Amino acid sequence: MGSIEIILLNFSEIRRRSIKLWEGIPNEFLNWRPDKEAFSVIEMIRHTLETEHLFHVIVQNRGDLGAYKSPWDKLEYSDLKNELNFAEKYRTSFLDMIRTLKETDLEHVRIERKEVGQSKILGDYLNRIAYHESVHTGQMLDYLRTLGVKRPLIWD
Repeated sequence: MGSIEIILLNFSEIRRRSIKLWEGIPNEFLNWRPDKEAFSVIEMIRHTLETEHLFHVIVQNRGDLGAYKSPWDKLEYSDLKNELNFAEKYRTSFLDMIRTLKETDLEHVRIERKEVGQSKILGDYLNRIAYHESVHTGQMLDYLRTLGVKRPLIWD
């Protein structure tokens, strides 16, 4: 298995576990937040899905966001099913882009984000994208613990 396949497997496994977790959240808690500054449950789910698209644009443009406008901007919050359905085409496009990469791209393509003082090789940047979702999965597990809601077993 090459690096590209491993990266794709990692993205697939992270999302599978996120969805397993999200599906275990009772609908009555979708608008709960631990404090007024925090994301609500549904906001965190959307943030995770939406940010993957933002990262995709960053990778495509090698760091330049340009006049990025999120497809989620006018979308009202509803439920998990609608969030996942809306995000599906963006997820597919992101994974398809990764499939087009060559192994050498992972080391030789640079993502230059001058506005945040960041310069990373593509392989590193892709792993940071995956890490972002993993961090929010951990936060969501903490939300459920705080709520006293049974947490789905994502460590299968």
